[in-house]
Amino acid sequence: MTINQIVRNTVDRLKAEGKVWTPDVYTETFCAEAKKAGFAVEDCSGIDRYVSLFDKKTAEEIKQYRVRTTAELIRFLISKLSRLNPSEASVLVELLSSLAKKMAQSIDALHNPDASALAKKTIAILETQGGATQIDLLKQAWSNFLTIYDDTFLMKLAPFGPVDTANLRKTIEGLNLQEGGSPTSKIDHAKTVRLLVSSLVPSIAPSMDTATIQLSQKLRDNPAYIATDECEKELKTAISMRIALDKQSVEEMVSTLDTLLEKLSAQLIELIERSENSTSEIREVKRDLESLESNKPSDFKTAHKRLYAIASTLEEKVEILSKDLKVHNDKVTEMGKKIATLEVELSQATQASREDFLTKLYNKRAIEEYLTIKEAEYERHGRTFSVAMLDLDHFKKVNDTYGHEAGDAVLLAFAKILKEEVRTSDIVGRYGGEEFLAILGDTDIAGAKVFCEKVRAHVEQAHFMYQGERISVSVSIGVAERKNFPSLKALIGGADERLYSAKRKGRNRVEPA
Repeated sequence: MTINQIVRNTVDRLKAEGKVWTPDVYTETFCAEAKKAGFAVEDCSGIDRYVSLFDKKTAEEIKQYRVRTTAELIRFLISKLSRLNPSEASVLVELLSSLAKKMAQSIDALHNPDASALAKKTIAILETQGGATQIDLLKQAWSNFLTIYDDTFLMKLAPFGPVDTANLRKTIEGLNLQEGGSPTSKIDHAKTVRLLVSSLVPSIAPSMDTATIQLSQKLRDNPAYIATDECEKELKTAISMRIALDKQSVEEMVSTLDTLLEKLSAQLIELIERSENSTSEIREVKRDLESLESNKPSDFKTAHKRLYAIASTLEEKVEILSKDLKVHNDKVTEMGKKIATLEVELSQATQASREDFLTKLYNKRAIEEYLTIKEAEYERHGRTFSVAMLDLDHFKKVNDTYGHEAGDAVLLAFAKILKEEVRTSDIVGRYGGEEFLAILGDTDIAGAKVFCEKVRAHVEQAHFMYQGERISVSVSIGVAERKNFPSLKALIGGADERLYSAKRKGRNRVEPA
């Protein structure tokens, strides 16, 4: 193959690949075609023919910088010559000085493997006398490290001793650790919290109040909270509430026992009346004993005979009395079983009386009870809370269009959404037909609006289906905070007024917006 044929092949290849015809691209393609044809061209031997002309150190530098083309070799040589220029050397010294400063700042904050790795890389480049570009890039890497470095994780050690970010050794030595490396304060708090939470459970009352449940959970999540002044205040309130609940339960139990004792008294009176004859006979036995004491018998046989007769009489009367007691004991046991059954039925009835039959949320009666409790906490301790009034838009149209069964299905689905969105400390219930009310404890108006927006968006995006057909549903919400109203009644009225304001402004919105 001739050189002209190689040139034609080069031109055809450049056209086929659509490359820009720069000298470097043409040379690279021409050399590839020449090599393919087995044609030796001196210009295609690259820089190898020049490298052998340099000293060993320069040849190593050319290899290190991966110089491949003649143009790159020329630029390398120009750069090397420039470094011999005094002004360029001065710039390099300034860069090295700046780099050293950045390294000193980084090492000052050193307790990080990333910084150690970067320091090793810096030393390696300095030892090989890297160029200005490499050093400048390295300086930027150190600057980036200082910018993003964050040592706030050391603050996690604060509960166990003073934290000195400038002296890690001093910080570690100052930690309050027990044998085995565990923080004593943390273990002590955890043990104390477990005991304290157990002691907050009422010993007589069947359940705890909401505020005590919240405090117990807060202590489990963060045992160190027990050392705060706020926890002390909450504990005093919780203890008072526990005593009040136990006292209420005792009063209820005493009332039940009074009723039972009245029935037992009637039974005992009946027993006494039935045992009147036996009682008189026992009195006769007593008189016989007194006579035996005052008129001592003349011989042992007479005394033995009289004592034996008295003992026999006592045995007979006690046996009769025991039979009567057994009969009445059976009646008392039967009454106890009936009372236990009645207590279970009463508990079930009480639960049912506080639960909405359809949605299984709290009913209006239960909601009003919780509102009374929250109002008492607000007046006594200043603990604010918010109320959200929620109403499904055009719900009557759903019933009229799809039927009441579809309406019930929508209410159930909406109740499920409310259960998913509320916190465990919040109270939510059905306040009317399609109207619901949420009590958001320890929540200001801003937090309440966040909750309401989540519910509104959830309802808007949900798929309400009935018999394979999707029903479009939205909700309007009025929200109010207790501290902004003079009374509980005014608070409910304010939430209701804002609900209807949301309706007037187009529905599917939260007021105040």
